[in-house]
Amino acid sequence: MQNTKKLGIWMDHNKAQIMEMKNYSILSNIINSNTTIGDKPNFGNDESLQQNTEQDQLKEYFKSLSKVIKGFEEVVLFGPTNAKTELFNLLREDSHYNDIKIEVETTDNLSVNQMHAFVRDYYKKK
Repeated sequence: MQNTKKLGIWMDHNKAQIMEMKNYSILSNIINSNTTIGDKPNFGNDESLQQNTEQDQLKEYFKSLSKVIKGFEEVVLFGPTNAKTELFNLLREDSHYNDIKIEVETTDNLSVNQMHAFVRDYYKKK
C-alpha cells in the first residue's frame, strides 16, 4: 500500500507544517494562519470585533488546510493545541472528506526534524 497518498500536518493556531510522505522521504511546506490569536491587537473595548476577526481568520486558515487535505487518502493532524481537533471537526462535517482517513494525535512543540520523524514513524506503524 505504498502508493497511498499520506500527509502529516503539525499545527497550532498560528501555522501548519505540511508534510507529504513520498517514497519514504518527506516534502514539507508551511502555511501561516495570519490570525491574531495570542497577539493583543488594539481593538479598543470592542471584544466582539476581536472575536469576529479571529474567527474569520481561523476560517481562512482552516480553508487553506482543507484544500491541501483534499488530495490525500490518509492524514494525521498533530500538535500541542486544540487547533487540530477544531480542523478535524470541521472536516468531519463536510462530506467531501468522508473517504479520507483522518486521525488526530497530541504532541509537544517539535522541531522540523522531530515533525518529520513523527510522520515517518506514524506511517511506518500502519
